[in-house]
Amino acid sequence: MLQRIKNLSNTKQSILIVLLVVMLAITFETLQLMFYVKRFQPEVEVTFFEVLQTQSYRWCIWLLLSLILIWYFRTKRTKPTTTSSLLKLSGLIIGLVALNILIISLIGILASGDLFSMANLFSEYMPFFMYQKAPIYTLGYIAISIILQLYFENEKLQIKVQELSELKLTNAKLFKKLNSTIDEKTTVLNIKIGNKRKIIPVEDIGWIEADDYCVKVHTTANGSYTMRSSLKALEEKLSSNFLRVHRKAIVNMSFAKELHMSGSPNLILENNMHIPVSKSNLKTVKDFLN
Repeated sequence: MLQRIKNLSNTKQSILIVLLVVMLAITFETLQLMFYVKRFQPEVEVTFFEVLQTQSYRWCIWLLLSLILIWYFRTKRTKPTTTSSLLKLSGLIIGLVALNILIISLIGILASGDLFSMANLFSEYMPFFMYQKAPIYTLGYIAISIILQLYFENEKLQIKVQELSELKLTNAKLFKKLNSTIDEKTTVLNIKIGNKRKIIPVEDIGWIEADDYCVKVHTTANGSYTMRSSLKALEEKLSSNFLRVHRKAIVNMSFAKELHMSGSPNLILENNMHIPVSKSNLKTVKDFLN
């Protein structure tokens, strides 16, 4: 049973709660009135269902007038709660309670067969029902107001969550698109020289050769620098413009001037440096040049 209630939408849950509260109030008031009758008017013959019928129509009127309260919250759901709005709500609840008392007083006069008069209405019936019904009617409308406030606040939160979810999805798609266009390869090499660091832009590197457990980075203008790394590690960091042409050499193809095929293949750079090209890497170099 509890699982079925949890599976209901927020609107249905709210309606169910209000109906249960009204049913409990009707039953309580019926039992209360039956106790008073038996205690103070034992000569009066009245059944439980007769009293229940009387209480039910009065609460049905209360429930119908609560639709005005629902309409009020629907019109104000997008506006923030302020002192002014709380005062308006308080005035509305007082007005609805007064209207309830007036309606059930008029019905009470007609049902009793009394002669209708304004004096009878305002001096007998309305004071009686005001004393009997006004407190519980007021508490009922306050309870409905709290439920409606929580309901519409939850509705606004759900809309906000939906907007954030859509924004997250949009940003994720945008990130994926941008990430596919961004080159994550390094743009500089950070080489330690003594107690200093030398920053070399990769665009200034002509080629890199293996040197035991280090590499030599040959620049086009500022000489060569030894760096503790491996060609394989640098090959993964450098852009696709750097080709592994030999097991001991990586070349920046931007500075490649010629590819000699006679004898042992080799690349000639713009500074006329000859870099050997291994047979296993020859096809890669040719494809790049083509």
